[in-house]
Amino acid sequence: MKETMQIEQVLAKMFWKPVEIASLPEFILSLCVAAVLAYLLGLAYVRFGQSLSNRRAFARNFLLLTVTTTLVISIVKSSLALSLGLVGALSIVRFRAAIKEPEELAYLFLAIGIGLGLGAGQVLVTIAAIVLVIGLVALRHLARRSPEQPNLFLTVTSPAAAKLSASQVLDHLKAVGANASLRRFDQTADTMEASFLVDFKDVGKLELFNQKLRQISDGIKISCLDDRGLSA
Repeated sequence: MKETMQIEQVLAKMFWKPVEIASLPEFILSLCVAAVLAYLLGLAYVRFGQSLSNRRAFARNFLLLTVTTTLVISIVKSSLALSLGLVGALSIVRFRAAIKEPEELAYLFLAIGIGLGLGAGQVLVTIAAIVLVIGLVALRHLARRSPEQPNLFLTVTSPAAAKLSASQVLDHLKAVGANASLRRFDQTADTMEASFLVDFKDVGKLELFNQKLRQISDGIKISCLDDRGLSA
C-alpha cells in the first residue's frame, strides 16, 4: 500500500505540475504556428528559390527544424541550468551534410529564427517578420523575372579522361541556340562537374546538345532539373 502511494506521488509530481499544465495551451499553439510558418517558408523556397538542388526535398526539413527549435527554446527559456545543458549537448553534434549554396543556409536560418521567436513567446513579432521576409523575396523574384529567364538546371559530369571543360560545354550550348550561364563548377582528379542555368526553347535542342557531348565521350553524364517546362 505504501509503495503504491509512493508511485502515485511520483507520477503526480512528474505529470501534474500546475505551472506546466497552465502553459500547455500556449505551448501547443506555438507548435501549431511553427508548423504553419514552416510550411509557408517551404512554399516560398520552392517557388522563389534559385538553388540547383531539389528544393522540394530540401524544404521538407523546415517543418521538423522549426518545430524542434520551438520545443527546445520553450523548455530551456526559463532555466539557466537547462540552457547550459543544451550548449553541452549541442557541442557533441556533428553535421556531415555540406551546404553548397548560401541560399540554403539563409532559409535554414529563417526556419531556426521562427523556432527561436515562437519558443520565446514572440508570436506576433515572428509572424510579422516572416510575412515581411517572404513578401520581400516575392517582390525581388518578380522584379528579376523576365521572359528570357532560363527554364532548365543542367548538370554535366565528365570523367577527367574526356578533358571536357566548362567553356567547351558553353560553346556546345551556344551552338544549339541555347542561352546559358555557369552556376557551379567542381573539379577533382577523376571528374569534372559543371552546373548551368539554360534556356532551351524545345526538347529537340536538348537532344541535339546531348548527342554532341556523347560524341566527345560516352562517359559524360547529363542531368536536367526542369523549372518551367519544355515544348515539343
